[in-house]
Amino acid sequence: MPTMGPKGFRSVTRNMGLKDVEDDFAAVVSEVPARSAAVFTRSRFAGPSVVLSREAAPRQQSRGMVVLSRNANVATGSTGAANAAEVRRRVAEIVGIDPEELVIGSTGVIGRPYPMESIRAGIDALSWPFPEADYAAAAAAIMTTDTRPKYLSVRVGDAVLAGIAKGVGMIEPNMATLLTFFFTDADIPAAELDALFRRVMDRTFNALSIDTDTSTSDTAAIFANGLAGPVDLAEFEQALYTVALHLVRDIASDGEGASKLIEVQVTGARDDAQAKRVGKSVVNSPLVKTAVHGADPNWGRVVMAIGKLEDETDIEPPRVRVWFDDLPMHPEEPSDALLEQAARYLTGEEVVIRVDLGIGDGAFTVYGCDLTEGYVKINADYTT
Repeated sequence: MPTMGPKGFRSVTRNMGLKDVEDDFAAVVSEVPARSAAVFTRSRFAGPSVVLSREAAPRQQSRGMVVLSRNANVATGSTGAANAAEVRRRVAEIVGIDPEELVIGSTGVIGRPYPMESIRAGIDALSWPFPEADYAAAAAAIMTTDTRPKYLSVRVGDAVLAGIAKGVGMIEPNMATLLTFFFTDADIPAAELDALFRRVMDRTFNALSIDTDTSTSDTAAIFANGLAGPVDLAEFEQALYTVALHLVRDIASDGEGASKLIEVQVTGARDDAQAKRVGKSVVNSPLVKTAVHGADPNWGRVVMAIGKLEDETDIEPPRVRVWFDDLPMHPEEPSDALLEQAARYLTGEEVVIRVDLGIGDGAFTVYGCDLTEGYVKINADYTT
C-alpha cells in the first residue's frame, strides 16, 4: 500500500539488472511543474549524475528524481557521463518533460559502467502516468547496504511532506548527504524553499557521520508542486526538520555493522561552528566509537577527541565538562560506582555524549554510530 504522500506525485520502481532480484531503479515525479532546491557533494570525484543535477539546480524547477542503486557510475569517464545523460533523457521523454526537470542520482560501487543494455530495456518498458507515489517502495529501491528502507510522511497544514533517504556507509557529508529526497504539495516560493532547505540540511544531514568518508554521489533535493496551496513557512521548516532528523537518526542507527546510535551534544562553544567541529571530532573518533560499542566508560577518549583540535586555542581543559547522558565524567574523577552506572548506560541502543566547553553559547548536535567488526566485514567484501 502506498504511504501517505502529497498530491500530484507518481512513482515507479523496477529491477534494471544492477541488483540480483530487488528493485534498483526508482523515479518519483510530479504531475505538474514544481519548485525545487538541491545540494550536492563537494567531492572532487563527483559522479556524472551529480554534475548533471548540479548544473540544472539553479533553475529551481525540478519535478522529481530518478535513481539507480548499486552502481555509482563514478570515475567512468566520458562513457559514464553519456550514460547518465541518456538515463535521465529517456525517463524524461517517457514523462514528457525536459530532462533538466529531473534530478538524477546514482549510488553504489565506484568505477564500473552501467549495464546499459538492460537499463535501456527496463526504461523503455515504462509508461506514463506512473502509479500513485509509493515512498516506501522508492526508499527500498534506492538502498545499497542499508538493512531497511528509510522514509517518513507528515502533514503540514493542508499539505503533506514526504521524505526518503539511503545511506549507511561512506558518510561524512559536506553539503547534504548520501541520497535523500523530499516531496510536498505545499506552495512555497523558490527563494524561501531554497533558504529553509539549506538551513535544515545544515542542522540534520550535515550533522551526520558514519565513517568520515565523503561520498562521490551525495545528493539532497526537495520538490514542491503547490497543489495543496500555501503553508506557514515556519511550520513547514519545522516539519522538514522533523522528517530530516528522523531520517538522519535512522541512517545513523543503521550504519554499516552498527549496533548503537551515538548522539553528541556540544554546548558552551564559541559559536555553533566550533560546537560542530568538536561534535564531529568526538563522533568520528574510532576510539570513542569502539568504547561505546564495548560499553567501556572510557571518558578519556572523549577528551582526547576534543583535545586533538589543536587550533581551537580557546578550549581550556579545566572548563570542559563531559557526561555520558546525565552521568558526569569530567572534570571531577568519577567514582567506581559512577563508572559502573555509565557502563550499564552504554549497553543501550542509543548513547548520548554531552560536552560543554564553557566558552560561550554556541551549540550543535551531531549523530553517528559505533564501530564494529560488522563494518569491517561489509566493506572488506563490498565489491565481491
